[in-house]
This record gives sequence, C-alpha cells and structure tokens, in this order.
Amino acid sequence: MRYSLKSPRFNRFKKGPAILIIVVLLIIGGGLGLHAWYNRNLGAVSSSRQVIYFPIASGASLHDIANDLKTAHLIRSATAFETYGRPFYSKMQAGTYALSPSMSTPQIVTKIVNGDVSRSYVTILPGKTIKQIKQAFEAAGYMDSELASAFDPATYSGEQILSYMPVNGTLEGMLYPDSFQREADTPATTIVRESLEEMQKHLTPAIIKGFSSQGLSVYQGITLASIVYKESGSSQYEPTIAQVFISRLKQNIALGSDVTAIYGAVNDGVNLPDNIDQASVIAVNHDSPYNTRLHPGLPPGPIANMTDDALKAVAAPSNTNYLFFVSGNDCVIHFAQTEAQHEQNIQKYGAKACS
Repeated sequence: MRYSLKSPRFNRFKKGPAILIIVVLLIIGGGLGLHAWYNRNLGAVSSSRQVIYFPIASGASLHDIANDLKTAHLIRSATAFETYGRPFYSKMQAGTYALSPSMSTPQIVTKIVNGDVSRSYVTILPGKTIKQIKQAFEAAGYMDSELASAFDPATYSGEQILSYMPVNGTLEGMLYPDSFQREADTPATTIVRESLEEMQKHLTPAIIKGFSSQGLSVYQGITLASIVYKESGSSQYEPTIAQVFISRLKQNIALGSDVTAIYGAVNDGVNLPDNIDQASVIAVNHDSPYNTRLHPGLPPGPIANMTDDALKAVAAPSNTNYLFFVSGNDCVIHFAQTEAQHEQNIQKYGAKACS
C-alpha cells in the first residue's frame, strides 16, 4: 500500500520524530537556561565596594550562611550559593569576614574557606536570637566567660531601653542589628551597650506613640515587630502582616504564627530539622508559652531582633482588613479576609516556605 503526503498515517510517522526533536530541544534549551541563570547568580550583586562585616558562627549550616548572605545583600541567590558552596562546606571556617557586594560567590567562598577573617568589627545581623548573636561574638574571638556578663541585662541597669523590659527579662530582641567597630582590647560589654543604645535611638517618640495607638506597650510592640520581621521575608509585606496580627489581637483570634512556635520549641531544647516546613510541623505540636497556635495573645517576649522597618510597620500598619496570610511557593505572600479565601490561597499557591 502506498501513502501520499496527505495520508493521516504518513503524517503520524512524520510527526513522531518531529515531536521528539522538539522535546530534546526544549530539554537542551532548559538546561542552557538553567546554566545561564546559575552563572549569572554567582556574579557580584553590584559594583559597590562598601565593606560589610559578616559573621559566621561555629556550626552554622550552609543553608543558614547562604540565607544570611542574601539578607545582607552580599549574594544574588541563596540557592546558587548553596549549590556552588556545597563541595567546600566542610572547609569553611567560623569568624567575621570583611565582604562587599562587588565580590562574586566564588570569591566569597574562597575567603571563608581560607579563614581570612577580620577582627576589627562585630556584626549583629537582623532576625537573630540572643543565642545566635552570642555565636557571632564567639566567632569574633570573645570567650564564653566574658559573654556571660556581656549578655546579662543587670550589666546595663542604667540603659533606658531596659526600663521597657519585664522583671527577669532577657536581652532577646533588644540588640539592634549593625556592625560595631572593635579594637583588640574592646570588651564585649562595650559592643552590647552600643547595640542597646542604637535600639533606643530607633524607638523614637513617633514609634512609641504608634505602638500605643495600637494598644501595645513598648515591649509588646518590640515583641510583635520581631514576629513581623521573621514572618515577612521582605519589608514590603511588613505593614500588612503587622495589620493582620494587630487585627487578630483586637478580635481575640490566636496569632497562629509558626515562627513563634519554632522559637519556643528550640528554646525548650527540641531538636528541629533545618527544613522549615518539617520544623513547623514539629514545633506547632510542641506546647510552649511561645506557641501562638495554642495560646492566645502575644508570646512572653521577642523571638529575635528586628530592623527599623519592622518597628515602623507595627507602629503604622497598613490600612487593610486582612486576617490571614500565606507565603506561597511563588515567593509571594498572599493575604485573605476570610478563612475560606485563605484556604483557596493555600490550594492555589501552596504553603511551603519560600527559600
């Protein structure tokens, strides 16, 4: 039997190889595109040679280092950094490094692997707990014996900011993130005091008045700002996230914040996995005073330090009326007014933490 070019069977035979070729080309194109993305994201963030003093604590995971570098605007992509840095991770050394946005990922990794540390500054990064900040001091060369006194609130009894704290409170959330210069003989207490004083400067009369207008004391405002910062991932979402939490507080709805539950679990010595989704599942089932899924209102205190933007967000939240939000797989936070809308957002965008 003979087939013409118009024969359906002939066309079927001709289409098969064509489809295969298209699929192969798409795979090759996708691979080339991914390779181009990877190489581009290994490059420097900018041409700026501004020196940023970046601490790496002993035992820090590659994932944590990558995320902190991204937060400090020193790399383009945490994922690209992790991919490039994985073969070198076992050789990376703790310490404080003088880095700049003009450095590429390979240059940064080389510096960390070589242990080319700078001891002239101590950097306190945002979103860090007291335990993590202590590790940054250790990386800068301070001894445990000195840090015990340096992180004791009683050492700074004259500081105004401590008057906002409850009796037996800790310095959690009270140290403002910044880089602080040190000499060889600079005591840790000097740097901690400078950080406390910097935090006080950011608690302006306008911020304190804003807290009060939301029905919050200064300490409660700081506590909520720490939660807002940890939940946001970006300052653009902070005013609306603050609005959600303030609205829930006013309506006696549990905050339901996973980051508070995670803090409480870690504070109680629960060993959580690095994966944020897995950690959340374990943490929300652990009963602690910080589990805002189980307990109404604010937790007992801050869960980390925060930036000026987070403080401003709580003092002047968005003029919206949302009660829910979810960080979707698309790396966008989606807000909702009702639980039904919230569930639709979860179904549509997912509810996994965006890395």
